[in-house]
Amino acid sequence: MKVLVVYYSLYGHIARMAEAVAEGVREVKGAVAEIKRVPETLSEDVIEKMGALEIQRSFSHVPVCSVDDLAGADAIIFGTPTRFGNMCGQMRQFMDATGKLWMKGSLVGKVGSVFASSNTQHGGQESTILSFHTTLLHQGMIIVGLPYTFQGQMGIDEITGCSPYGASTIAGSDGSRLPSANELSGARFQGRHVAAIASKLTQV
Repeated sequence: MKVLVVYYSLYGHIARMAEAVAEGVREVKGAVAEIKRVPETLSEDVIEKMGALEIQRSFSHVPVCSVDDLAGADAIIFGTPTRFGNMCGQMRQFMDATGKLWMKGSLVGKVGSVFASSNTQHGGQESTILSFHTTLLHQGMIIVGLPYTFQGQMGIDEITGCSPYGASTIAGSDGSRLPSANELSGARFQGRHVAAIASKLTQV
């Protein structure tokens, strides 16, 4: 049973969350996690001017996902940074290219889940995940979030991401904040939760 973790990350926050999601997937017996990234749409010059070139190179070993890769997975967990309350342009372009999968019903019945990041605490993490769900519903996917059995989203003793809709992290206004232990725990929980549900569905 294969779970595909597909993400876009500019400054590495979502890339780190993706690794934690995959760790959670692998905790489920029989589940295989595969991490891939969506194609970049920015030129290397632009990425360098944004101060992200070295970070991008640090996960250049991660294979680039193709639309056809989605059809071969039993579950897909998408990771995206927030862009004004929506998924980033790179992810949007990738998802817009899945029309042929929609025509064939290739993703119908597969588990779909989303995790995200934003610069600020209320920077659109929840709206990004929820608006992403619309695309997954059009593809006929079974949406799985992050239930409150993940106790890390119940506390108020720290500023942290994560909601019932999915794991998330706060990067800070200058992008210097790395995913916290609690946020990474949420990502692992989500990966494990998705894999457990997908495993049950594949046995039906």
